[in-house]
Amino acid sequence: MVAALPMLVLLVCLLFGVPIAVALAGSGMFGIWLITGDMAKVLNIIGLVPFSSVADYNLSTIPMFILMAYFSASSGLARDLYAAAAAWLSHIRGGLAIATVFACGIFGAMSGASTAAASVMSKIAMPEMRRHGYSEELAAGSIGVGATLDILIPPSIAMVIYGIATQTSIGKLLVAGVIPGIIVGVFLTAMIYIWVWISPHHAPATFRTPPAERRASLLRVWPSLLLIALVLIMLYTGIATPTEIGALGAALAAIIGALFGRLTVPEAIDALKQTIRTSAMIFMILIGATVFGYYMTLSRIPQEVVQIVIAMDLNRWVVIIGIVVVYFIISMFMDEIPLLLLTLQLTFPLITSLGFDPIWFGVLSMMMVAMGLVFPPVGLLAFVVSATAGVDLMKVYKGCSILMLAIVATTVLLMIFPEIALWLPRTMR
Repeated sequence: MVAALPMLVLLVCLLFGVPIAVALAGSGMFGIWLITGDMAKVLNIIGLVPFSSVADYNLSTIPMFILMAYFSASSGLARDLYAAAAAWLSHIRGGLAIATVFACGIFGAMSGASTAAASVMSKIAMPEMRRHGYSEELAAGSIGVGATLDILIPPSIAMVIYGIATQTSIGKLLVAGVIPGIIVGVFLTAMIYIWVWISPHHAPATFRTPPAERRASLLRVWPSLLLIALVLIMLYTGIATPTEIGALGAALAAIIGALFGRLTVPEAIDALKQTIRTSAMIFMILIGATVFGYYMTLSRIPQEVVQIVIAMDLNRWVVIIGIVVVYFIISMFMDEIPLLLLTLQLTFPLITSLGFDPIWFGVLSMMMVAMGLVFPPVGLLAFVVSATAGVDLMKVYKGCSILMLAIVATTVLLMIFPEIALWLPRTMR
C-alpha cells in the first residue's frame, strides 16, 4: 500500500493535467505521511527542500545554457546555419531535409534545448521545403527528429539534469554525447536519402545554388562555428566548468547577435524573460522530484527493486533491455526532465549494481528520451512542430516515426559497442 497509493496518486494527477511539479510534490508528501504518520515531519521536509534542492552550484549551468539557446535563436544564427546547409546540399534529392538535420545539430551545439530547435527550425525550414515541393511528412519529420540531436550534442540540458541527479561528471556526460549524436545525424541523412529514393514524390525538386552564394553563406556562419568549437574544446580540455562555459557561450551568442545587428535590446530582454520562465519551470520540477525522492528513500523501494532483480539472477543485458523498453513506453507520455528525475531514482541504483557505466547509461537514457519526444501519443516535439509549422499532427507523427529508425539503430549500436559513448570521455584529463 505504501508503494502503490502514492504512485496511484501521481498517475491520477498526471492524467488530470495537474502540473508535474505539483503532482510529484503532492504524491511524495502523501507517501512520506503514509510511512511516518507524522505531518510535522512532512512540513519540515517541505520547509527544507525548496532551498536545498536548487542551491547546488551545478544547477546554474541550466539557465546559462538556456540563455545561450534564446540568444542564439533571437540572433538569427539558426537561419544562417540552415541557409548555408541548404546552399551546399540543395542539388541532392532530399537535400533541404538533410540541411535541416545539419542545422538542427549545429544549432543544438549552441543551445542544448530541443524544443527551441524544433520551434526555430519549423519557422525557418518548413516554408522553404514547402516552396520546393517537399511533402509535409518528410519536412516535419526531419525537423522533429533533427531537433532531438540537441539532447545528445553538447551542451545538453537533459545531460546536465542527469549528471546532477546521479552525481556523475557533467563534463564527461556532455562529451560522451558527441559521437552518438554524430552517428544519429549520419543515420538520419541515410534515412532521408533512402526515403526519397523509394518515394521520389516526397522531395521532387532539386536546384543548384551559385558558387558565389555558397561561399557567402559560409562567411555568415563562421562566428557560430567558432562558438561551437570553443564550447567543445573547453568541455573536452576541462579548462572551465560547464557553468562557466555556459555563461561564456551565452555572452558570446549575445555579442555575435549584437555585432551583426540582429539582437536588439527588446529581443535580448525577451530572451532573458524566456530564460527565467524556463529555468523556473525546471527548478519547480526539480523541487517536486526531490520531495518525491524523500518518499522513495523512506520507502526503500529502489533497494527492494535491486534486491528482487538480483534474486531473479537475470542476465544483466536482459535487465537493461527491459529498462530500455520501460523508458521508451514512459517517454511517450512524459517530457524528458520529469521522466529523468522520476525514473533515475529506481533505474540508476539498479544499473550501477549490475556493473554498467553511469556515463554510458546516461547517453542511453538520452536516446530513449529522444524517441519519446517524437513518438505518439504525446511526443512533445511533434506537437511543437505541428503547432509552429501548421502541419497536421498525424503527418508529423508519420514522418517522425519513419526517421526515428535512425535513433533506434544508434541505440542498438550503443548497446553492442558501449565504447561509442565511453571512448571520448576516457581520453579527457
